[in-house]
Amino acid sequence: MEQTLSSPPFRLTALSLLAALSLSGAVLAQETPVPAAASSGPVFSAPSAFSFDLLAERAATLARQPYAPTPIEHPEVLEKIDYDAHWRIRFRDAASVQVGDTFAQFFHLGTYFRQPVKIFTVAEGEAREVVYSPDYFEMPEDSPAHGLETNAGFAGFRLMRPDMKSDWISFLGAAYFRSDGALRQYGLSARAVALNTGLSIPEEFPRFTEFYLEPGPDGATIVNALMDGPSVTGAYRMVMRDTPGKGQVMDISSRLFFRAPVERLGVAPLTSMFWYSESNRFQSADWRPEVHDTDGLMIHTGAGEHIWRPLNNPDRVVTSSYLDRGLKGFGLVQRDRDFNHYQDDGVFYDKRPAVWIEPTSDWGAGAVQLVEIPTDDEIYDNIVAFWNPETAPKAGDELRFDYRMHWVDEPPVEMPLARTVATQVGNGGVPGQPRPKDAIKVVLDFAGPALEGLDPREGATPEISAPEGVKVVNPFVVRVVGTDRWRLTFDLKAPAETDTVDLRAYIAQDGVPLTETWLGQFHLAQIHRLR
Repeated sequence: MEQTLSSPPFRLTALSLLAALSLSGAVLAQETPVPAAASSGPVFSAPSAFSFDLLAERAATLARQPYAPTPIEHPEVLEKIDYDAHWRIRFRDAASVQVGDTFAQFFHLGTYFRQPVKIFTVAEGEAREVVYSPDYFEMPEDSPAHGLETNAGFAGFRLMRPDMKSDWISFLGAAYFRSDGALRQYGLSARAVALNTGLSIPEEFPRFTEFYLEPGPDGATIVNALMDGPSVTGAYRMVMRDTPGKGQVMDISSRLFFRAPVERLGVAPLTSMFWYSESNRFQSADWRPEVHDTDGLMIHTGAGEHIWRPLNNPDRVVTSSYLDRGLKGFGLVQRDRDFNHYQDDGVFYDKRPAVWIEPTSDWGAGAVQLVEIPTDDEIYDNIVAFWNPETAPKAGDELRFDYRMHWVDEPPVEMPLARTVATQVGNGGVPGQPRPKDAIKVVLDFAGPALEGLDPREGATPEISAPEGVKVVNPFVVRVVGTDRWRLTFDLKAPAETDTVDLRAYIAQDGVPLTETWLGQFHLAQIHRLR
């Protein structure tokens, strides 16, 4: 069941934008090798007992106390460490911290990440904090970072590949983190939790304040993290593996403790960018054919239905809810892997990872929610998807969510049905005849095992559901000549006062679906205005 809500005017908050910019800085830093330098190596504090249960107890204790944000020291200096100044500060290889089979390197504080985090290593049940020193970093002589004290602290960290020339995951900014996937190209971001995203009230951004890094089984790395914010605290345990050519898999256990009620809780939130694709090319005058980190929301429902929802760039904030119980998985996915559809050899949108969330505990009833925010540029993360539990948390509540996160080129979901490979929109009517002013044409392409070798005479039929008052005109299905693609085409007519139209469509044979369910959402006034 789908619900669509429109919110009052809203733009990305400053913190969400800054977190995105800070992660971009992580990419810049990894693209320029850090020169080796003499160093005595990292320095550690005295050990103290550690376990994930102890961390969860600390989070629970914090939640019973008033929120106290981490102080910001020397803001006048941090203000000068802007985007350009920050990425010129390089961590020295010789100061890297070994964690099992991998090495961790740290990010310096800057204007976009002013609150330091504590970073510990864990071995045999004991944690030792890595003591900050400016000697770990190579800085230009004129860098404003020289004006900080010697105990300034770190902004975050990244885990390096064996060649020490590139990282595969980074934690930097609030509770954001991201991996580079199977094709080794950073794209969308993940967060520990999303609070009140897309509402008229301010969005809240709790932050990771402490990290505990330890070696895991079979070459895995474990990141334990303490989270703190005005409304919620939390403990996270992430067992992560990087497999060359296949991407990253993370097994995540989260325990959340609420100081205050939360109107909209987002579990396993994913944050991405969608400006335009083949479906809304008319919304941009940019020279590139498409610009997006991901092009759709994919859902595998508790009932076993496979859903594809193409992303939109609406003219207002829109929240769509897909109610479910026993959710099998959801994710933001970049399906289009054809470089020619992007023509960008600088940021390689064709290589951006897909992220698939697979619950490994009982999440109960709730909804996958998709928040789409207007954008006119690619620098904004304007898409958020997450699981929203049926019951909103209250002060004093404790919630647990376990899930597996896949950073891949293709979600690991078995599906014999054909998948949506293109959603295209244009003027309604027939070429050579007067075009109706009140109609648009929708063209959906599907491809996959269930359609391969299908004889056009075997009766493939379009199955389309539309709201009352909306007309679907002349729907038909044909095979695209010379390919294994099948095309579902129809015109859509709606009353002039119609705001938003939500559709369901798939191709069937004798009533049996041959394709996943395509869910389309159209804002007709926007389309008509931009013709």
